[in-house]
Order: sequence, then C-alpha cells, then structure tokens
Amino acid sequence: MAKVTLIFALLLVVLGLVGFLGTGSQHPTALIPTWFGLALGLFGFLAINPNPGRRKLFMHINVTIGLIGFLGAAIRAIQSYGHARSAGLDPDKIAIGAQVTMAGLLFVYVALCVKSFIDARRSGAV
Repeated sequence: MAKVTLIFALLLVVLGLVGFLGTGSQHPTALIPTWFGLALGLFGFLAINPNPGRRKLFMHINVTIGLIGFLGAAIRAIQSYGHARSAGLDPDKIAIGAQVTMAGLLFVYVALCVKSFIDARRSGAV
C-alpha cells in the first residue's frame, strides 16, 4: 500500500501544480493539493519499511492525512459553490474542479487504505 500512496502523492502534486499554473500563478491556495501530496509522499516513503510496526504507523498517519484532505476539499468545494450561487455569481470552475478532484482522489485513497487495513487484519498480518 505504501507504493500506492506514492502514486496518489504524485497525482496530488501534479494537481496542485496544474491548478496553480493554470490560474496564472496568482492563487497560492491552488497549491494545497501539492502540500497534501508531499506529506503523503514523505510518509509513504517512510512506510516502505521491513518493520511491520513502522509500516503500520506511517500508513495510519497517511490515511489520517488523506481523510483530513478529503473532508477539507469536499467541504470547501461545497462552500465555494454555495457562496457563489447565493451571491448570484458563476462558481470558479477551475477552483471547484481542483477541489472536487482532490476530494475524489483522497476518497479513493482512504477507501483503498481501509480495505488494505481490513485485509491485513483478516489475514493476521497485524
């Protein structure tokens, strides 16, 4: 699962950079997925460890980062859309698209982690 984490980390870094560069490098908040990706990448790299206790610790840290990122991105996307609509404005499609994409990626990541944890528990690997 640690190698899967590195893939999701890379996807988040790319999402953040594309969002930042796609907005003309004017909105530093577009880099938020990049920071989550870097955190997942760091702990994902640390989870590639032969010690099962350390691997378990770092993967639990990663799933916590993923869950916080999912909740933050999903809530922010809903709030952004709601605020724009209540003000009678068109929502910023790039920002909301990046937020929804981040939420979707992290939702899938957290679901994969939970499945992996359940499988490990059932197999007695924990």
